[in-house]
Amino acid sequence: MRLTKQTNYAFRVLMYCGANAGRKSRIPEVARAFSVSEPFLFKIVQLLSEAGLVQTTRGRGGGIALGRPADEITLLDVVRVTEDGFVMAECFDGGAADCPLIDHCALNAALRRALGAFMEVLDETTIDDLVRSRPELGALIGLTDDGPALPLAN
Repeated sequence: MRLTKQTNYAFRVLMYCGANAGRKSRIPEVARAFSVSEPFLFKIVQLLSEAGLVQTTRGRGGGIALGRPADEITLLDVVRVTEDGFVMAECFDGGAADCPLIDHCALNAALRRALGAFMEVLDETTIDDLVRSRPELGALIGLTDDGPALPLAN
């Protein structure tokens, strides 16, 4: 199983906002910090905003911030917004397959247990856990005590 780039960058956007707590972040800052295109991040931020995971403010002084406290946003919340599903094998959870064992196979049960364990870890891990566990995170992504370390181009 592999999470999409969209999910990966959604985590990063939320971690950036969590590390930049108390201030609004701007898409160009986040894009520069993670070397990703702004249009791609706009699409992700729109999904996160629709789900209430970030708040967006337009205009001068606008930006993005966490929509809920970082300790209330789980990784599972993000995955539910950004992933379509988790088909681990073509026969997983009633998918189409040409296998004579489809109704009597222990593989589906094992995959379901593995996916359940994966989801459980995502559900018990918050954005706050990720940010708090790495005090150097802000410096690594270009944040200082005053906000972004690099000035934004107009």
